Amino acid sequence: MSFDPLSELDRLASGLLQSRPGPRVMPVDLYREADRYILTADLPGVEPESIDIEVDGQLLTIRAQRTAPRIEGVKWLVQERPAGTYLRQFSIGEGVDSANISASYDNGVLSLVIPVSQKAKSRKIQVLSQHSAQEQRPAGDPSTSQS
Repeated sequence: MSFDPLSELDRLASGLLQSRPGPRVMPVDLYREADRYILTADLPGVEPESIDIEVDGQLLTIRAQRTAPRIEGVKWLVQERPAGTYLRQFSIGEGVDSANISASYDNGVLSLVIPVSQKAKSRKIQVLSQHSAQEQRPAGDPSTSQS
């Protein structure tokens, strides 16, 4: 058996950081797929009823609570699964349709589908040259008559 002092220090530091009061970090993935954003967040052991998702203006807040098991008469040898409040906040732009955000929770993973608003969707703009602009003017248009 070998001892790695750096990994042991890393384990101790992360344990100290997790034992501090305040919200826990929730790891997320976020990507865009066509006309929507997909956000997935790891929340293992969280009861779906404790998950709160709120949009306030341009701020999306995800909050969840994980409670530690209450077992009487035991002496914990290792307790690494953090309990407490999990919190993440995201600034969402005006290009998001916040009224149609949907959420689901399955196997400890929270998934949000965040649609892009109609005004933020990309569109093609036709480029006209002076020649093609003249061809598109209706007959009888005074700007097309030649002197």
